[in-house]
Amino acid sequence: MFFHAAKARLEYRMWGEVSPERPLIALLHEGLGCVEMWRRFPQALHEATKCPVLAWSRAGYGASSPRPAPWPLSYMQDEAEMVLPGILDQTGAQKIILLGHSDGASIAAIYMGAMNDPRILGGILLAPHFFVEDISVSSIRQAAIAYEQTDLRHKLKKYHGGNVDNAFWGWNRAWLDPGFRNWDITCFLDNITAPLLAVQGADDQYGTLDQLAALGRHCHAPVEMSVIEKCGHAAHLEQPEQTLDVITRFVKRLGCPD
Repeated sequence: MFFHAAKARLEYRMWGEVSPERPLIALLHEGLGCVEMWRRFPQALHEATKCPVLAWSRAGYGASSPRPAPWPLSYMQDEAEMVLPGILDQTGAQKIILLGHSDGASIAAIYMGAMNDPRILGGILLAPHFFVEDISVSSIRQAAIAYEQTDLRHKLKKYHGGNVDNAFWGWNRAWLDPGFRNWDITCFLDNITAPLLAVQGADDQYGTLDQLAALGRHCHAPVEMSVIEKCGHAAHLEQPEQTLDVITRFVKRLGCPD
């Protein structure tokens, strides 16, 4: 199935059906992700919360329309302000929880801070980036080496097909561009009004707990934070039971019925 937004054809998948009783949980994938790379998490999330769950691949990823590299350094803000509104409108949902991972968490935070959308009940941010850290740049530089010298490209091609090179280099070169070093979206956090849950692995190779500290300083809405031990950048895949439990309890506190 496909959405059409911002002149792009975007693959999507839904677990459950949108209804007035329960919020739609909308998943925004990481910088190298797509629908299929969420793996079993959307189904498990749907079963645990009884909420409908939506995942889609942004342009340039998975089976969605191509997006040739290079990408503008504003690509996450562009996604939040120019693409995401049209996707959410097409769902017909009147109650929505945004759940983003990595780049997707940044996009969700920008949307919540910029758009003042009354449909948004809350946000769940997994390994969010609000500013650039040395550890992020170092790991992304190592990813470029792995893409060229190991089987990483082959592994990603299974999910992205013909989009694989543009997906990888669009993301990678944006983050490594010297002009991106000053990228900072903490200003959007000041304007968020809906409750947030932030989850990060204690051993995240792409960011430190300074990201969560910045969220605590800038966001005036209720914020819950969970640091998961023995976990890297993808808590929902590396520690799925613990991550799902934290998320499910947060969703229930937002008023989702048992």
